[in-house]
Amino acid sequence: MRVQFVLQEIWIGLRRNMTMTISLVITVAIAMALFGTGLLLRQQVDASKSYWYDKIEVSVFLCTKTSSNPSCQKQDVTDQQRQTLKATLDKMPQVSHVEYENKQQAYERFKDRFSGSPGFVESTREGDIPDSFRVKLKNPEEYKAVAQAMLQPGVDTVINEQEILKRFFRILNGLQVAALTIALIQVIAAVMLVGNTVRLSAFNRRRETGIMRLVGASNTYIQMPFILEGAIAGLIGGLFASILLVFSKKLLVDRLAGDVQLVSQLGWGKVIAVIIVSISFGVLLCAASSFLTLRRYLKI
Repeated sequence: MRVQFVLQEIWIGLRRNMTMTISLVITVAIAMALFGTGLLLRQQVDASKSYWYDKIEVSVFLCTKTSSNPSCQKQDVTDQQRQTLKATLDKMPQVSHVEYENKQQAYERFKDRFSGSPGFVESTREGDIPDSFRVKLKNPEEYKAVAQAMLQPGVDTVINEQEILKRFFRILNGLQVAALTIALIQVIAAVMLVGNTVRLSAFNRRRETGIMRLVGASNTYIQMPFILEGAIAGLIGGLFASILLVFSKKLLVDRLAGDVQLVSQLGWGKVIAVIIVSISFGVLLCAASSFLTLRRYLKI
């Protein structure tokens, strides 16, 4: 009988404040979706870092007739210069592995990496990408020593892939911070909406709660319907947020992984974990806000 009464009171409260309940559900859904998107981006950054940082290389591009570097003097690197550079790299203690890549191999690797952008591939011809040494370091942080050693005739440019990755991951971190900041604003709005909804619901039912107080009902029993109203609204909002997170995964994270070759694919297992966390957080947020509102503002 008590369970039936509590459920009946919850339904009455949600029905009486339908407009505010819908607003609360929408606000919670947006807040939890943004919160989950921030977590997904965090997972994407961590997964990409762990995948790519083990594959970081230093590319030593050699001189060609079209090089803009004045030290190349519009001449191709000579065989003697190439052999000297190879010997220098092999002797360096910071270097783990050195691989020479000619223009044809560089062009084939370029076509494979950017196969998803046919227009970009078609605008590039074999020979546009110079031959190079692909240098694997024992410690990626020791890039400067290698770059300093490569200040020799025959070298056009030295590119550290770690710096490219750092800039890219800073962009992803910026997106994560933006999503979490907007989510925080929405969470504050949700807390305020929960407080107003609970206060209005308690005011509308002040007669019933007064009678319950007279017959000896405990504070917990009186407050439970109001707390569960907030929790149910948070649950519904969290469920809508899970749908939005699936779209975020398909339209944002997966598209990012497909269009940008530096990003590894994020599995559905991590997405489900983020959805569970978002739903749980939404329910706890609304329930806690309801409880604190009742204790702070209402005498029931």
